[in-house]
Amino acid sequence: MLYSKIEGLGKPLLILHGFLGMSDNWKTLGTQFAADGFQVHMIDLRNHGRSLHSEDFSYEIMVQDIFDYCHANSLENINIIGHSMGGKVAMLLATTHPELVDKLIVADIGPKFYPQHHQDILAGLNAVDFSKKPTRSEVEEIMSPHIPDFGTRQFLMKSLYWQEPGQLAFRFNLEVFNKKMEEIGVPLPPNAIFEKPTLFIRGGKSNYILDSDFENIKQHFPDASLETIPNVGHWLHAENPILFHQIASSFLK
Repeated sequence: MLYSKIEGLGKPLLILHGFLGMSDNWKTLGTQFAADGFQVHMIDLRNHGRSLHSEDFSYEIMVQDIFDYCHANSLENINIIGHSMGGKVAMLLATTHPELVDKLIVADIGPKFYPQHHQDILAGLNAVDFSKKPTRSEVEEIMSPHIPDFGTRQFLMKSLYWQEPGQLAFRFNLEVFNKKMEEIGVPLPPNAIFEKPTLFIRGGKSNYILDSDFENIKQHFPDASLETIPNVGHWLHAENPILFHQIASSFLK
C-alpha cells in the first residue's frame, strides 16, 4: 500500500514528508542517517508520491497506514522524523502507539490547529490542464502567477512525472486534496500524550511554531525540547540540511 525507499542497516528510522511532498525530498538526508547506522525508511504517505490514491484522507488513516507498514515489515522500537503534515502523522502515531515509538522528531509543525493556508498553491496546481499535454516548462509557467516563489514551484515540480510518452501528471492526488483540505490543519486530540524523548525543530524564519506554542507542546509531549535553525523557513531540512542532520543525529544517538 505504501511505497518506501529503504537504506542502511540498524535501528529503524522512519521519515515522513510534508503535504504535497514525497520520499524523494529526503533522499540526501536519508542516506546520511543510514550512514549513521540506521535502517532508514523514506515513505510516501497515501495520496502522495508512488503510494496508493484513495478517497480516504485523514491523520487517523495515515497513522493506520504507518502502523500497518511497521507490522508488515516487522519494525519495532522505531525512531521517526516527520515534517509538517508528516510531523502531525508522526505525533499522532506516537501518542496512539507509544509502544512502537522510541524517539520522535517533529520538523516545523506543532500539535495545534492550523487554518487553511494553501489556497494559492492549490489554485496554481488546479490551473494546469494536463489534457492539453503541456511541457514541464509550460506547467511551471501556468503555476507562476499563483505561486510566485521559485523554491515552492521547484518543490511542486518534483511531483511531475511522465504518465506515458508526451503526457505529464502530478503524482499526488490533487482531486482528493481539493475536497479534503481541512484535514491538513486539524489539531492533535486534547488527550494525546507521548512521554518519551521528543524534539521539535523549527525554522527561524517560519511562523509554524511560535514561542507561545511551547506550553501546548509540553502538555502533549512532556519530554519535549525545541531547537531553532536560524535563517530558514518552513522547508528547514532542504534549506540547511547540514545543521538539520547535526541536530537530529545528536538527538537520536
